[in-house]
Amino acid sequence: MQPVSVIMTVLNEAGEIARGVSSLLAQQPPPAQVVVVDGGSTDGTWEWLTAAQARDPRLVAIRDESCSLRYSIGPISRGRNVAIRAAASPLIACADAGCTYAPDWLANLTAPLAAGQAEYALGGTCLDPAHATLWDVASAPFFSIKLTPNEPTKSCTARSMAFTRALWEHIGGFPEHVTFAEDTLFDMEARRLTRPAFIPNAKAIYRPGNSFRSAARQMARYAASDGIAGVRWSRMLRNALRCLGQAAALVLIPLTLWPLTAILAIEIWYAFHRDGRYVLRFGPAALAARLAFSVAVPWIVAFNQAKGRLRPERQTNWQNRTQ
Repeated sequence: MQPVSVIMTVLNEAGEIARGVSSLLAQQPPPAQVVVVDGGSTDGTWEWLTAAQARDPRLVAIRDESCSLRYSIGPISRGRNVAIRAAASPLIACADAGCTYAPDWLANLTAPLAAGQAEYALGGTCLDPAHATLWDVASAPFFSIKLTPNEPTKSCTARSMAFTRALWEHIGGFPEHVTFAEDTLFDMEARRLTRPAFIPNAKAIYRPGNSFRSAARQMARYAASDGIAGVRWSRMLRNALRCLGQAAALVLIPLTLWPLTAILAIEIWYAFHRDGRYVLRFGPAALAARLAFSVAVPWIVAFNQAKGRLRPERQTNWQNRTQ
């Protein structure tokens, strides 16, 4: 098997870093390296990394404060590119500090690359059911997160992504001109050049810990980044049409309930067509929260994507609050 370097970027991840990195170092077979670029953490993340590096030489910790919003528009992309340049292997796997990984994750994800059958592979993300909040379950499909590890996925996420160094070089690295949606832009270029392999048993296990407010804010940031980058306009149009339909149905209530009935049926489909049978396992409250979040999504997406395009603003994230 060809050697694989796993890369990730971190900033103020003291509460998550130990679980994530430890699960990567425990892969079977093990990675050649786990390269972690720290953008200037102030919460003890960097100290944990240096101590762990002393215990396990496979961990390569790099502190580069240019990989933060203080110095870069695209700190996540910049951090990944710094990590990949420092990596020694021809195969690269991307991971996320907020996730954990089953012991066979890396072998499963990179198998088609090691066999020469693909240049690009995607594993997807699933919730950690033992630590999922109500709004994690409600918002999951809108962030392309599955509720169980066995659900098929064809979406991209750098929480579980692998590619050859040659493909990364051909693309020109992760785009450093956007704060969010950098993995979407990288994925679009990768798919233009090659067909991805979708690996069903290589999902990152994620604990978002969302409330309604935090999930909505994350959705707003992603939509604004799409607007800034000028991508996924069909998504904005689709959500804008849903907003118009909802508004029209409410206005017409004094005259007829048929439009409201039709819109409600459409919204139920949007909320549950991907994974409705799994939501049932989380109980009635999860069903209600999922429908509520689904109804809110078109307003969040349409407004913020248009705003991002018309009035680009510097994006931020929660880690920078502790700097």
